[in-house]
Amino acid sequence: MNSITLKERLRDKDRRRFFFAFLGGKAIGLLVAGLAIVGFGPWLIGSAAHAVAPNADVPIGDVVNATNTAWVMVATFLVFFMQAGFMMLEAGFARTREVVNVLQECIVDTCLCALLFWAFGFAFMFGVGNSFIGHEFFFLNGAPSTYGSTGIGFMAFFLFQFAFADTCSTITSGAMVGRTGFKGDLLYSIGVSGFIYPIFGHWIWGPGGFLQTAHGGVWMRDFAGSTVVHTIGGIVALAGSMALGPRLGRKFKRDGGGLPPGHDLTIAAIGGVILWFGWYGFNPGSTLSALDFEGIGRVATNTTLAAAAGGLVAMAWVYPRFKKWDMGITINGFLGGLVAITCPCYWVNPFGSVVIGAVAGIVVVLGIDFIEHMRIDDPIGAVAVHGFAGIWGTWSLGLFATGQWNDVKGLFWGGGFKQLWAQVWGNTLVVIVTFVVSYALFKAVALTKTLRVSEEGELEGLDIHEHGSPAYHPESAFMGKGY
Repeated sequence: MNSITLKERLRDKDRRRFFFAFLGGKAIGLLVAGLAIVGFGPWLIGSAAHAVAPNADVPIGDVVNATNTAWVMVATFLVFFMQAGFMMLEAGFARTREVVNVLQECIVDTCLCALLFWAFGFAFMFGVGNSFIGHEFFFLNGAPSTYGSTGIGFMAFFLFQFAFADTCSTITSGAMVGRTGFKGDLLYSIGVSGFIYPIFGHWIWGPGGFLQTAHGGVWMRDFAGSTVVHTIGGIVALAGSMALGPRLGRKFKRDGGGLPPGHDLTIAAIGGVILWFGWYGFNPGSTLSALDFEGIGRVATNTTLAAAAGGLVAMAWVYPRFKKWDMGITINGFLGGLVAITCPCYWVNPFGSVVIGAVAGIVVVLGIDFIEHMRIDDPIGAVAVHGFAGIWGTWSLGLFATGQWNDVKGLFWGGGFKQLWAQVWGNTLVVIVTFVVSYALFKAVALTKTLRVSEEGELEGLDIHEHGSPAYHPESAFMGKGY
């Protein structure tokens, strides 16, 4: 970054005035907020209690539904905030000349996904239909006050599921950094957010989806989306990376090269931790019930332990290669742990979560090695983190589910192979179908000549070529020649 120190900056009169004004404003704001909490907090609590307590006419069911809806909305905001994490993570792992492109893709994908999910994506995924696709609630028409038997406000449930859909689309963009045309990004995003994610998601989460139909007394389970969100997103990313081909000048490890380093691990690390924070909406929020206090606590704890194990094991696994403590692989390791625990988080105990996260850390490292060996250019590690760790996490339910909650019992807890087979069979089917359909989608987009930018545009850098402005001022220390 810039080599000017804080002390040198403060010698400038205007900088000094701005710094102390900014610092003073923050201090005053915190003081006012603190006084407001101390002065008005008891009054607000007392007023709320007075307003609710005497009203015996409010049915208890309405109170429960309102409480659960409020919990789902809080979780929704956490999941949506993950977009900021994805933007920072992907931008940090990218090169300086494609940062604006990464940020723009994430923002526009979010806008596009919202409208597509409103128009027909939610209908395909959560509308009543057949075992393969739903066909009600197009444009949210005919929406009841609550969704199904959940008791959750319908629009709150819609927003919660939109945040999940947006996550899947963003995963894909990370693997295609540096050479994807913006028009092509818009086209494939329509296919992913509007059709692939909601239709395949209906099979597992939608009413009557065929993968949630019992076979031999058990069926595929996916509590918060190791398959629905992450495996689908990771496999789409794999198909996109293969259809695009590597970035110009990309030299793989088997050819004497390696994965180019990200330009800013500071924002990548912060983005990764923001994602971890958002996962507390992703997994605990999937209980859809604020009253399930035991389940919420268990899921949040399992999520934390798996992430911690994944980060440490990935870091330790790579250390012997270079005798260095690698930041990038540590970030992807804890993200892999988060992805893996997303499916089984409700049905496993803390020890199982640690094992699942630890194995996920190894899966991420080996997955990155495999992608590199196959000469597939994935700058962010999206395929390994979301695709491969998502597969492991889905299968792990069939091994570590304890049977203490909802009678879901895995192989290691005396449940036999039935649940494991349901997980493996369902996940494998989703992987195969997702890859075939998404690869065909990318090839179709390639026919429009919009999927990959020209050689001249890629060498110039997508920020200038596609968006007309760089992320950093030309005098920035980041803007090294050719980088």
